[in-house]
Amino acid sequence: MDRGQPSAEPVVSEPMVSEPVAAAPRAPGPSVMAPLRAVVRLRRRVCLLRKRRPLTPGAGLDSGAPAPRAHADQPQFFTFDGPAELASRTPRKKRRRSRVVLYPDNARRSRPRAEHHSRAQSCLLLLVAIVGFQVLNAIENLDDNALRYDLDGLEKALQRAVFGQPAAVGRLVALLRDYLSTHVHSRPLLLALHGPSGVGKSHVGRLLARHFRAVLEDSALVVQYHVRHHCPSARAPQDCREELARHVADVVARAEAEEKTPLLVLDEVELMPPALLDELHGLLQPQRPHRFHNAVYVLLSSAGGAEVTRFVLQNASRTPAPHADRAHRARAEEELRAGLKALLVRGHPLWQAAAVVPFLLLDKQDVVNCFRDEMAGEGFFPEQARAELLAAQLSYYRVAGREFAVTGCKQVVARVNLL
Repeated sequence: MDRGQPSAEPVVSEPMVSEPVAAAPRAPGPSVMAPLRAVVRLRRRVCLLRKRRPLTPGAGLDSGAPAPRAHADQPQFFTFDGPAELASRTPRKKRRRSRVVLYPDNARRSRPRAEHHSRAQSCLLLLVAIVGFQVLNAIENLDDNALRYDLDGLEKALQRAVFGQPAAVGRLVALLRDYLSTHVHSRPLLLALHGPSGVGKSHVGRLLARHFRAVLEDSALVVQYHVRHHCPSARAPQDCREELARHVADVVARAEAEEKTPLLVLDEVELMPPALLDELHGLLQPQRPHRFHNAVYVLLSSAGGAEVTRFVLQNASRTPAPHADRAHRARAEEELRAGLKALLVRGHPLWQAAAVVPFLLLDKQDVVNCFRDEMAGEGFFPEQARAELLAAQLSYYRVAGREFAVTGCKQVVARVNLL
């Protein structure tokens, strides 16, 4: 018997002896060895499983047992000994799962419902796009409306033909540019050009009328109203008022139909009767129909000429001098406009809504330029010495080493005609 297993050979029984024989000890039988062999096999299996079990992180530190060493003869390719091979590898750090949604190439790509944008956000983006488009369109319309009146050409013409009034020309063009940049207005533009006689107010009014007739292509939209001619002293002021009201109503109605801004130049306003001033003041009120709001009124007057003359003579060293500091000149001109407007408002509330543009006194060099320009216009050679000789015959205010013409360029035309 090998290891307690019974033999397969048959057992031959010997003949029994009659005399008694002492009983020998019996070897353990099959009933006892089978459980022992099973226990031994289970123990070996448990030991083998313990050796092959992978080591979990921190297990060796807690138990104090050393980590099992990997055998050098273990294969590097796939085997069924997975736990033993995994135990020899260093555990990797778990990667954080990406939230990017991956789609198959042959499937329709659609985002989950939870990631869809709300309708309010889409409506907001659409509203922003519409507003931006409207703003760009409005800017283009502003440029187109200003280009219609060719204000750059007007500025060059005024600077070339008007002498000694750079500040007045710049302010006048700036006010026109700001008003004519759009066609819709809440009230008309009222420009008040004031200064002593002969400084170029009426000349500027004629240049404005000529320019607007050319750019508007309709002479009926430009009105030149002279008080001495249209409303003489022998005529009833009420008749003049009604005639002016009808004329202005016809002009603004025609301008509205053509989508243009009319120009109304009123000269010698200081001679207007109070009834005409009241009518002009009523035309500027915001309660009027919308067609009356789209118009440019230019008032030419010598009212306040004494105030302008006194201010220029008192500030001769800084206001009109070309070499004077720009900040001082700007501050002096602002003071002049404020004082002149306060003086005019005391006479009539019409000037409360007016943009006052003062015209300063002309110095001797400006008068010389007037003579040369008039001589060239009449066919004479504009000789500098001859123009200076003619200018020396006029009267001047002399202050701080400078000379200002008393009558400006008013006598230039008459003296050139005598040549």
